[in-house]
Amino acid sequence: MKDVDIAIVGAGIGGMAAAIALHRAGFEVGIYEQAPRFGRVGAGINLTPNAVKALDGLGVGAALRETAYEPLCRVSRLWDTGEETSRLELHAQGQRRYGAPQLTIHRADLLSALESALPAGSVHLGSKTVSVGQDETGAWVELAGGARVAARAVIGCDGIHSVVREALAGPEAPRFTGKVAFRSIVPTAPLSRYDLTPTTKWWGPDASSQIFTFLINRGRELFVFATVPETEWTHESWSIQGHKEELLRAYAGFHEEARAILDQCDVVLKTALYARDPMPRWTHGRITLLGDACHAMLPFMAQGAAMGLEDAVVLSRCLREAPGDAPGALLRYEQARLERASRIQRGSLQNDWLRSDTNADWVYGYDAWAEALPPRPAH
Repeated sequence: MKDVDIAIVGAGIGGMAAAIALHRAGFEVGIYEQAPRFGRVGAGINLTPNAVKALDGLGVGAALRETAYEPLCRVSRLWDTGEETSRLELHAQGQRRYGAPQLTIHRADLLSALESALPAGSVHLGSKTVSVGQDETGAWVELAGGARVAARAVIGCDGIHSVVREALAGPEAPRFTGKVAFRSIVPTAPLSRYDLTPTTKWWGPDASSQIFTFLINRGRELFVFATVPETEWTHESWSIQGHKEELLRAYAGFHEEARAILDQCDVVLKTALYARDPMPRWTHGRITLLGDACHAMLPFMAQGAAMGLEDAVVLSRCLREAPGDAPGALLRYEQARLERASRIQRGSLQNDWLRSDTNADWVYGYDAWAEALPPRPAH
């Protein structure tokens, strides 16, 4: 396996975005993904304006808009009465106020758009990273089977169970939050008697019981994400088959419209929700982390993918401006990103985002392509 300028461990959303951005900045990249093929998880994803701006700059925004739904508003409602507690006018504010709309889309469509924009021959599937290392002249990735790839820098984009993170910071298991999530995609036609809000969060009687829904597939389908408290998770896998009956029991007292939506959830995926605390640093010399590898967060601000996309853009800008100084560029990237990502990571754990009327400018107004970068580190 040939050496590259930048070695990327993991081909998720953040890893693919980093590869595209770095390739466009003039670097030869290699992506090393342990899965034998790209997966297509049946779930929706909410792309807020800051994420869409990052994707537009990567050249994939037009493809996404072909299948995405642009919601008019985001509404918070009380679980029992259905009373509206906050409303954010997304369509009216998105392009004008933030420079991009909000889009809701099937995750598979986002992954396909990113995959199609990857440089040819850059992805190596079935390539499990077992270790990473570095010296004063370069860095490297060791793969299962003995292959070794040398690079100027290594970027760990390998998720919440990151091998690269463990190599830098030592072993630390993510903690179970006491919540599980049920995910489903349902057709909207059987719900035609309801005036479905494009993006809705039903706030339950406690912080663990909430339903979040948004339209995808140009409004023909509704993605449903519902959380339920659970004292422990004993299953070997983080995701198992769920059952509609569990949902209906858990949300027995909820408003009629919310329960009607849940009643359409014939195919349900049940997932344990795990979290990590913010890291004090992401970068060690020529090796750094990106996305869930350094700031895995709960989904309650809809910013997990957005933070990985922002990371990818800022990383590419830092390396483009200092191609001969990988350690300095990676440190500058960390300085540009750590405070913001950590703040959103903590906010996602707190889980009160947009429960009442909130100024969302600091989240949605961020433009990773234009945000001022900190000064280059002095040597």
